[in-house]
Amino acid sequence: MFFDPLNFRHPAFRQGMIDTLKVAPGIWAWGLMTGVAMVQAGLGPGMSTLMTLLVYGGSAQLAAIPLLGAGAPAWVILATAFCVNLRFAVFSLHLRQYMMAWPRWQRLSIGYFIADLNYVQFVERYPDPANDREGQRSEMAYLCGNCFLNWIGWQIASLAGIVLAAQVPLQWGLGFAGVLALVGILCSLCQTRLRAISLVVSGTAAVVAFALPLRLNILVAIASAVVVCLLIERTPLARKQVAP
Repeated sequence: MFFDPLNFRHPAFRQGMIDTLKVAPGIWAWGLMTGVAMVQAGLGPGMSTLMTLLVYGGSAQLAAIPLLGAGAPAWVILATAFCVNLRFAVFSLHLRQYMMAWPRWQRLSIGYFIADLNYVQFVERYPDPANDREGQRSEMAYLCGNCFLNWIGWQIASLAGIVLAAQVPLQWGLGFAGVLALVGILCSLCQTRLRAISLVVSGTAAVVAFALPLRLNILVAIASAVVVCLLIERTPLARKQVAP
């Protein structure tokens, strides 16, 4: 995908990179603190580098790091990372209508490189999938540029955090910039009352269950939001009430 010269030369590729720069400082700060957190949790520079290159998922990494440090069972770590990343199943379902015009290898590669803000910026720029080849090329070029710069920035920041782990204490709170980036995502996606309900339910459940060990409050928050929203969707009267 990224190695296709047509994508590099397309104007949409540069526009995708420009849009990524708007949120880059928060992503870089988040990546830096993720790198620091991995080393300070005892993973070591080698394992931390391997994790940031292979996983490339800040929220999943931050959820798994304290579990790894506490010696949690593998199933708990995997279940937590799986639940945290469930949102990408929704992203994938939505992006399917944009991506099916491309070969399987391109779809698989974009699945690795795309992150939350890439998805948000892409659907804001292309709310409806193109039906012609030139429009599809513009979509892919934009997504490639957007994802490419985001990935490069994240990896450099994470590797810098791994190298500087001893000099950058977590008490500096730079990871809060990543939280602010996620707040931006929530504001962009919270466009209906049902989504707002899901946000309130999951946030409340996460706070109430915060005392649970092994970050199980994350699983409780996700499960609570899913159950409540499914119940609401099955109630005709409630569906009318939560309509946008």
